Amino acid sequence: MNDPVVLITATLVLAGGTFAFRLAGPFLRSRITFPPRAERLIEVSTVVLLASLVATTALTEGHGPAGVARPAGVLAAGLLAWRKVPFLGVVLAAAAVTAVLRLLGIP
Repeated sequence: MNDPVVLITATLVLAGGTFAFRLAGPFLRSRITFPPRAERLIEVSTVVLLASLVATTALTEGHGPAGVARPAGVLAAGLLAWRKVPFLGVVLAAAAVTAVLRLLGIP
């Protein structure tokens, strides 16, 4: 598996597959029509998938819960993003909340 030819071939195959999937969207969009309910379901499922990724990353660490500091930082970031604070402010505030809580000894 350490053979450079195998690695380069696998990378090229994956790159080609990724490109094909991304190109299929614009090409097939005009040929395939979905009912309005299916389109709405696809839109909602995107948000649900992203929310589940955020929840999994924010609430777990390894095989257990992440403690309180990290979810508090994510909550602070979510509130600030909802209030349309610039991205840099959101990131700095989330890091500050997490750091202060950990400095106080809260895991």
